Amino acid sequence: MRVGVVGHGWAADAHITSFNEIQGTQVVAICSRRDLDSEELSARYKSPISVFNNLEEMCRADIDIVSICTPHPLHPEQVEICAAAGKHLVIEKPVGIDLEGVRRVEKAVKDSGVKALVCFEVKVVGHFKTMRAMIDQALLGDIHYGECDYYHGIGPWYDQFGWNKRKDFGGSSLLTAGCHALDGLIWLMGNRPVEVFSYSTASAASTFSEYEYPTTTTTVMKFENGAVGKTASVIDAMQPYLLNVHLVGAKGTIWNDKFFTTELGGLNKERWSRLETPMLGSGDVGNHPYRELFENFIRSLETGSPPFFSFEDSIFSHRVCLAADLSATEGRPVSLEEMS
Repeated sequence: MRVGVVGHGWAADAHITSFNEIQGTQVVAICSRRDLDSEELSARYKSPISVFNNLEEMCRADIDIVSICTPHPLHPEQVEICAAAGKHLVIEKPVGIDLEGVRRVEKAVKDSGVKALVCFEVKVVGHFKTMRAMIDQALLGDIHYGECDYYHGIGPWYDQFGWNKRKDFGGSSLLTAGCHALDGLIWLMGNRPVEVFSYSTASAASTFSEYEYPTTTTTVMKFENGAVGKTASVIDAMQPYLLNVHLVGAKGTIWNDKFFTTELGGLNKERWSRLETPMLGSGDVGNHPYRELFENFIRSLETGSPPFFSFEDSIFSHRVCLAADLSATEGRPVSLEEMS
């Protein structure tokens, strides 16, 4: 598989490195508004890379997949261009910052018949896969309550801060970051929300004062099977990075790296047992498990088998984020039917 990458910043570097680690896959082109040095990039990534300043031109090159790593509001138009050219897509989240943008991306992919992957890579972290396996093996029973929360300080020390702080580029706390947690919770619950209610606020710290939108939101979700869930998206947190997970079922509970279940003999029923699985400990995309996610997507293209996570489910998670943002703005519950 030959890959072209749109944009060349923080996320793009992680994408290129991950693609080039996959056998039979190579990044051969980069499209950027900047004048990049092809020889320098080829030397850095140890493979020949052509540089383009025009996306349509790059799409006429011999590439199979385009990976979109530009700021959020640019994604819909770029997806439309690449999908119309018949290129399969890897799209950084969020795919758009409003309902119109998300609809454009969804329509472009469906109308063209190309395959698309949205970068919700948190779900392939070892800890998330272990939790999903425990749920599938009925160690928790029917889950009636779940939390997955995103705590991070995205301040001036982050390269993306300059554009991320803008409402017309960052979108919202959920769209720019907390969507990882919300999408992960929906996957773990094994059910879709039908209604959300969200509140928003912001830190008084001057560090985050340049944000044009509320930097903290708390969203309560009612699921179609009657379960309840909550996602806090806190990008103004004065603390180390934390992706908090708490799942409560009829037979057991998982709380981050701790668990309790009535279904395994030999456990001390008076205290938590511990899960020794890798947890995501950083918001730095250089530490995120892109390689496994991308490799699975590529194998699904080659074999026709379903990927780990469907494009349709990823689009639905965006609709939940947008419903939550609407709820926080209007101060009312929002049905997911409103976002269809």
